[in-house]
Amino acid sequence: MTDVQDIMSSLPDDKIDMIAATSVLQQQAGDIRQTKPNWYSYMQSQMISQEDYACVSSLDKDKKAQAQYLQENASQCAKTLLNMLSHVSKDQTIQYILVLIDDLLQEDRTRVQIFHDYANKKKESVWAPFLNLLNRQDGFIVNMASRVVGKLACWGQEQMPKSDLHFYLQWLKDQLTVANNEYIQSVGRCLQMMLRVDEYRFAFVTVDGISTLISILSSRVNFQVQYQLVFCLWVLTFNPLLAEKMNKFNVIPILADILSDCAKEKVTRIILAVFRNLIEKPEDSQVAKEHCIAMVQCKVMKQLTILEQRRFDDEDITGDVEFLTEKLQNSVQDLSSFDEYATEVKSARLEWSPVHKSAKFWRENAQRLNEKQYELLRILVHLLETSKDPLVLSVASYDIGEYVRHYPRGKHVIEQLGGKQLVMQLLAHEDPNVRYEALLAVQKLMVHNWEYLGKQLEKENEKAPQGSAPISGKA
Repeated sequence: MTDVQDIMSSLPDDKIDMIAATSVLQQQAGDIRQTKPNWYSYMQSQMISQEDYACVSSLDKDKKAQAQYLQENASQCAKTLLNMLSHVSKDQTIQYILVLIDDLLQEDRTRVQIFHDYANKKKESVWAPFLNLLNRQDGFIVNMASRVVGKLACWGQEQMPKSDLHFYLQWLKDQLTVANNEYIQSVGRCLQMMLRVDEYRFAFVTVDGISTLISILSSRVNFQVQYQLVFCLWVLTFNPLLAEKMNKFNVIPILADILSDCAKEKVTRIILAVFRNLIEKPEDSQVAKEHCIAMVQCKVMKQLTILEQRRFDDEDITGDVEFLTEKLQNSVQDLSSFDEYATEVKSARLEWSPVHKSAKFWRENAQRLNEKQYELLRILVHLLETSKDPLVLSVASYDIGEYVRHYPRGKHVIEQLGGKQLVMQLLAHEDPNVRYEALLAVQKLMVHNWEYLGKQLEKENEKAPQGSAPISGKA
């Protein structure tokens, strides 16, 4: 595969699902097209100039006449439409102007340059008239303005300046989290468009965009929104640096869950494409290996086996299934028990996999939990504090107990990380399994205490003067 923009430009819009005639925005736009404003009355009441009236009337004609007028009067068209957006206040008229602009751009992408050229000539912002509309109350105006901004940002030769870009991406991100947002598909499409541009991807990360996508995907959303948001993750992973960092946001476990549940082929296709990028795109082979192990841990291989039994018309799915199967099988052969354990802990999805109960594993690897400034221990302690899952709490408690049992200074480390207090709090947990594992962990912490105290007493007794009474270890 080449760069994502090359791939995108070779696909028709319907192939990548950028336009859905069934979306709320498109349905409303269809109705708005049928209700042309009375431009003559606007001119008579001096709300628009004669020049603007002549221009907008010409743009309101059939497509052929419109295209010819636009070609001959490009600058005037940009001037009139931007002027009217800024000076007309009636919602219905603003709606119509936005639909008119959007249609003009949709018919010919190169027309975005008309607006850029006019704004540059006037030394004005082409973005301001549209970004200002994002503060309106009318949902259609807000989302159609957003759609036009996306086209101006992605289809022209000029990119959005940083401050406007940050504002726009923050707005899109916030719209994704609005409860029952009927325009969420339109918001998703704007993001799908924006994130194809590499420079915009990092700006999206700075507004904490990936976390928001993952948060929404981990909740119940319809398959269309699922597809759109996974598509956003897919285009992000074409950047090697972002591909390397992606699973820090828990992308693989969330997508593995969706893959096991989804029945829609296009959702399956786009998830497999993300997984493939997470292996192919990172320049650090160790990161690619970790991603493979994470997929194995999240039972992606089982899903690949199921997918192999199905017939798909889409060759991309077949190719990706074959690629992923080979890579994951190879990673399993190279997998050490510690790799497996570390990946499970990082996924935050602890279960009673064999490695936890292996005495040999803990004897050989307990000290390795100190690596990278106690990274795995910090995760275990964090899970004790935040997880609501009794299974996760049980396994995390057990692991902390085993670490303390097999690493001489473990108790001190766990206390420093705040783990001892959290384990003791779990003694009162409502789940009996959690209480049991917490009790075992506390016992290991305390036994270690007595062993340490015993050694200290022996040393003290050795130092004690002859004839003096030995120091008692009893309370």
